[in-house]
Amino acid sequence: MFSISCEDPPSRRRRRHWACLLALGLALVDVNGYAQQTLSLDRALQLAQSRSRQLIAQEAAATASREMGIAAGQLPDPTLKFGVNNLPINGEDRFSLTQDFMTMRSVGVMQEITRGNKLKARSARFDREAEAAEASRAVALANLRRDTAMAWLDRYYQERMLDVLRTQRTEAGLQIEAADAAYRGGRGTQTDLFAARSMVAQMDDRIRQTEKQIGTAKIKLARWIGDDAAQVLDAPPSLEAVHLDLPSLENQLAHHPQIALMAKQEEVARADTDIAQSNKRADWSVELMVSQRGPAYSNMVSVNVSIPLQWDQKNRQDRELAAKLAVAEQMRAQREEATREHVADTRMWLQEWQSNRERLAQYDSVLMPLALERTRAAIAAYRGGSGPLAAVLEARRMAIDTNMDRLRLAMETAALWAQLEYLIPAEHQTASEAHTPPLLPTTTATEK
Repeated sequence: MFSISCEDPPSRRRRRHWACLLALGLALVDVNGYAQQTLSLDRALQLAQSRSRQLIAQEAAATASREMGIAAGQLPDPTLKFGVNNLPINGEDRFSLTQDFMTMRSVGVMQEITRGNKLKARSARFDREAEAAEASRAVALANLRRDTAMAWLDRYYQERMLDVLRTQRTEAGLQIEAADAAYRGGRGTQTDLFAARSMVAQMDDRIRQTEKQIGTAKIKLARWIGDDAAQVLDAPPSLEAVHLDLPSLENQLAHHPQIALMAKQEEVARADTDIAQSNKRADWSVELMVSQRGPAYSNMVSVNVSIPLQWDQKNRQDRELAAKLAVAEQMRAQREEATREHVADTRMWLQEWQSNRERLAQYDSVLMPLALERTRAAIAAYRGGSGPLAAVLEARRMAIDTNMDRLRLAMETAALWAQLEYLIPAEHQTASEAHTPPLLPTTTATEK
């Protein structure tokens, strides 16, 4: 603290005045710096998305497939051919390129004429593959946001548990002093003193265990957002509702990233079927060749057409088409089964989430106030000499356990909220009209 006295010389007062201003400025800088270091859930999600390499990998996969789609839509490269035909290997004209009239030096070019519908089918197949890669990116992003949110919320509630334990540890320390004073004054027993110290030791152990869990939670969060996981957490967002409701659940889950991915994979299988169907008609190849003979002979031009003979379509092309159709049917059946599974899982999560909210309300309206009143009554009886210290310690222990159980339930409910909230991409979410009580009230029973 700085003080300015009227008896000080003016120069000294001015120095102290500037020192006060400097100290105040530094304090404001510290406060602002601290405020800037808080980490909100939205900021954590942004950091996780910006540093994810999985998203970049899926984007690269989509780009690769689109580039291949353009290439697959082009005609095959022409083939340039060189050769020497009918070269004598014995007699007077052996190895001569000009003496025998049948010897020709040839150069030609051959082009496979692939039909347009086949080229379009091949290109479309890579386009569907690119869309599947984009759907995989959406799956990775949804999982990233869910896991980051759950890691953030886990750390937040672990820290709230530590706050409760430290507050109760301070009060338990005061209880030791009271028990010690009562023992020295002849109003208490040594057993009471040891019981109070035992309770403090147990709370110290629980504090160390919770600190370890917080360290683990920070490591999990750092997995997604890096070194920023060391920042102080901001207040959690509103956890009052999710963007899902039972009446329109199946329609909403049609946009589930995993279901969307399986739909795109089914389209890839359908594109393979189109290619197999187009392969039932063979592609022709056309060759033009110019042959040069000796000076005394005429040069020649040859035109050749090559046609693959699909003489056993029922065991080759038809079998290939049947296999591709079976794969497409397999993908469709798997998608439908996965949709049913996701609908069932989501309904169970919603039911559990709603049940937990009702339990939290029960904690806030009944269990927490009862634990607080029991503690107050035990303390009042002990101070009035009509109750033992053991009753106070037991009541306090139950109050701590009730508070911790409530925080664990709130953490579990928040994890379910994250599971449901980030189940569907934001562009497909429909705001729910339900308004439910918050998971974690701003005032706990202990604070009251």
